[in-house]
Order: sequence, then structure tokens, then C-alpha cells
Amino acid sequence: MTSVRKPDIEEQWYAALRNEFEAPYFADIKSFLIEEKKQHIVFPPSPLIFNAFNLTPFDDVKVVILGQDPYHNVGQAHGLAFSVPDNIQKPPSLINIFKELNQDLGLPIPAHGNLEKWAKEGVLLLNASLTVRAHMAASHAKIGWQRFTDAAIKALSDNRENLVFILWGNYAIAKENLIDHNKHLILKTVHPSPLSASRGFFGCKHFSKTNEYLIKNNIKPIDWSL
Repeated sequence: MTSVRKPDIEEQWYAALRNEFEAPYFADIKSFLIEEKKQHIVFPPSPLIFNAFNLTPFDDVKVVILGQDPYHNVGQAHGLAFSVPDNIQKPPSLINIFKELNQDLGLPIPAHGNLEKWAKEGVLLLNASLTVRAHMAASHAKIGWQRFTDAAIKALSDNRENLVFILWGNYAIAKENLIDHNKHLILKTVHPSPLSASRGFFGCKHFSKTNEYLIKNNIKPIDWSL
């Protein structure tokens, strides 16, 4: 029997999700991506597919912010929901996130859109799909990634306590049934997209509410400054 090569993912996450990596559907994801890359460009680059997990080890997670899909234009996706690398123009939703951050906590709006510092603070920036075909939104939404990321959400809910799950938009809110309300705080509102931000995202105060909950549970709050 051939052994399954261990994926390039942080050790705690590998332990938590080992059954997923060894399941037939995960082999199907890998096979799909191998074929896809023969004909198309796929984002993010392969070494960054598990970037959210690698920057925020399982035991270090304090907050989960759920996104839907990696950015699909050149240079944008680097494995963190809503984030773009340095020197890449900030997408509209991220601009609105920074506006709310400024209104909520009085923090200056960053010149860049790189959220790696949040990831290292304990904010898991998790997209439901971990890859996408260039210039085709949601093109990998049905290849199996959601089963994998749902398992990650459920593993956190089941095995950790006093986490904050931030759900922006109907797509993220639909994941609420994976989370134990009795053990964790769930914050939800509309998506920060320009199409919906004015209908409840602005003024939601999710950043301050997150820190109030963490402090109440004797957990060091997130330094949201960038």
C-alpha cells in the first residue's frame, strides 16, 4: 500500500485534520488540481494554499474570519481570506473592512492590504475554497474544498473553547450550524462588499466585540493594528 505524502501544513492542523487528508475526496482534490494546472493558472501558488493554517496553528486560533473564495486576479491571492500581499491594490471589501476597523477602534486605515499580522495574532483567515482558476470566481467551489474547510471549522468548534467566529455575508452565515453556540461567540452581519456594507456591516463593531469577549474569558485580545 502506498503511503500518502504528508501535506505541507502545520503539525497541529495536520493532527486535527488527518482523517480528511487520508479520505478519498482529498485525493480527488489533488488529482483535479494536477489536471487543472496543465491547462489553467490556479491561485494561490501551491506553497500558499495552506497559508492560513500555517500562519495560525490550531492551538493559537482565537478568532476565525470566514471568506468564500480566493481572489482570482494575478498577484492577489496568498492563502488568507480578504488579504492581499504587500504592493497589491486593496480590493473593495477589504477597504470597507478597514473603514469599519477605523470607525470601531479608531485605528488608522493601513496603506497596504496584507493581513498576515492578524494571522500571527491568532486570527484564522479561512476561505471556504482554498484554490480558484484565474479570473473565474468560485470556479473551484465544488471540487471538495468545502468539505475540508467545514471539517476545520468543526474541529475548532469541538476541540477548543471561547473562540470568536466572525461570519460576514450569507455564505459565511450558512456555516453557523458547524459551530457550538454554547462554547463560542458567533458574530454575523452582511458582507463588507460595496453592494451590502451599508446595510449593516458598517457599525457592526465586530472588532471591539471580539476583544471584549476574549478579555472576558481571560484571553489576550487581538492587536488589530496593521
